Amino acid sequence: MKKLLTMICLAAAFGSFAGCSSQEAKQPPATVEEVKPAPVAPPAATASPAPEQQPIVANPLKDPNSILSKRSVYYDFDSSQVNEEYKPLVTAHAQYLVANRDARITIQGNCDERGSREYNLALGQRRADGVKQMMLLLGAADKQIDTISFGEEKPRAPGHDESSWKQNRRSDIVYAGE
Repeated sequence: MKKLLTMICLAAAFGSFAGCSSQEAKQPPATVEEVKPAPVAPPAATASPAPEQQPIVANPLKDPNSILSKRSVYYDFDSSQVNEEYKPLVTAHAQYLVANRDARITIQGNCDERGSREYNLALGQRRADGVKQMMLLLGAADKQIDTISFGEEKPRAPGHDESSWKQNRRSDIVYAGE
């Protein structure tokens, strides 16, 4: 089968070369007026970056264009399950921890103001532990991750409405030394 395909390819290539040479012979030679100069290539780029380029940030944790600069996982009401939209964020942080074994984080679980203090502390802990468990499954080491629950004690938004509560139902990823 290979030999047959090779012979077909060679025959097709030979036929196209033969066809090209016969066509070229039939065309009249070009006159001076028909010959156009080839376009000139732009000059090579210089070593200095263009003004519209952004500088390279050495630390991906501080690069605003990096997913690693995002540090909060938000939850539905009364839930500690990581939503699909935040799994890439958790995965990116887990991969960073795998690649940087000296890095340490604390995952802070938070809740909105609804519910008792005890209930919110427990829910915040389940949220933080859920993110930690996902990171451990992705290869991060247990010694790299601490968890804590603040319950409703550290609200991000001070209001008493759904938009504020949404911002307060979260787990924050905090790197040591930042």
